[in-house]
Amino acid sequence: MPSASDKAWPDVVLETLKANDVRLAVYVPDKILIPLIDGVRADPFFTALCATREEEAVGICAGAWMGGMRSVLMMQTSGFGNIPNALASLAVAYQIPIVLLISERGALGEFNAGQVWSSRVVAPVCTALGIPHHAIERLDDVAFILDRSIKQAVATQSPAALVLSPLLTGGKVFAG
Repeated sequence: MPSASDKAWPDVVLETLKANDVRLAVYVPDKILIPLIDGVRADPFFTALCATREEEAVGICAGAWMGGMRSVLMMQTSGFGNIPNALASLAVAYQIPIVLLISERGALGEFNAGQVWSSRVVAPVCTALGIPHHAIERLDDVAFILDRSIKQAVATQSPAALVLSPLLTGGKVFAG
């Protein structure tokens, strides 16, 4: 079997989601997440659903859990800024283990000041809501952190947030 380092990060994510029976992938479009979004859309194991807003995506994931299906919500850091109320009043309050995969903007050479501020609130908001959160920076850590976060979210019935660092994804590249 190939090692994690022989695969791209989206492939490792897809394999780990499958291994944990996470069948619903809800996303708000994001350039950094395109390889992952394309992967869930192409694989019949997953039901892929594009949401118009992040709050809507939280509701969809909550409904899936209530119907017996595990889900992942994919968005970028600026989109995370739209969901604290939905997380607090629905996912946290009703113990719904939504796994958040968040592509990080606002770091490592970001040109857009708005993205910088959005990026800085993810960890403090997760801490305030009691949501475990981890940054994933290395390909060799993807499977372990994602697998353990999914298992912990389900066991504790709590959301979990994983920030995909530009060190992992390459970030969004701009011509200068």
